[in-house]
Amino acid sequence: MKTASLASLVLILLALSSQSLLGEAETSPEQVLDTSGKVLREGVNYNILISMPYTSCRSPQGLGLSKIGNSCPLDVVVVDINHRLPLRFIPVNPKKGVIRVATDLNIMFPDRNVTCPHHSTVWKVDNFHVSKGHRLVTTGGVVGYPGRETIGNWFKIEKYDGAYNYKLVYCPSVCPSCKHECKNVGMVVDQNGNQRLALSDVPYQFRFFKA
Repeated sequence: MKTASLASLVLILLALSSQSLLGEAETSPEQVLDTSGKVLREGVNYNILISMPYTSCRSPQGLGLSKIGNSCPLDVVVVDINHRLPLRFIPVNPKKGVIRVATDLNIMFPDRNVTCPHHSTVWKVDNFHVSKGHRLVTTGGVVGYPGRETIGNWFKIEKYDGAYNYKLVYCPSVCPSCKHECKNVGMVVDQNGNQRLALSDVPYQFRFFKA
């Protein structure tokens, strides 16, 4: 009888464990997909196509780096698709290896730029440089180390307007008290005509494909 009771207890524990695992799987955020339907993965280079919705100009563009002014680090700018640079995504928990929607991640251009060799190509929101009231997206951030000191380095990918279409947002969960700072990532044209990536009410639409 004791053996039978022990066996029953083991079966019950296994069933509860399976239900718990299924619950965790169901609550995991949706995976981000590229244009071929494959999951975006940490450390892989991806090209992106972007377009600004709600305007007459919907021709695809890309992102690159530019030294605007005389100082480093480099700024993230909108370029034509022939001059775009690939991007790499690193989730807040890199051990998972998969990029999921609405999850904190770092974004970087994989190659160090010789123009500013002492600054990283990791994206960050610049709190000190503003164009037409928009906070700009620049580089010089760090990978990892979630916390208040690095809140400018964390972005998210969210679903947007159809299959394989996404938007980028700045809304760092690593800082729960910073929700008032949540903004879409869009574009602002500065006084010199540079199309600079910036926090905006109007998001860019992004599509990803493996480089």
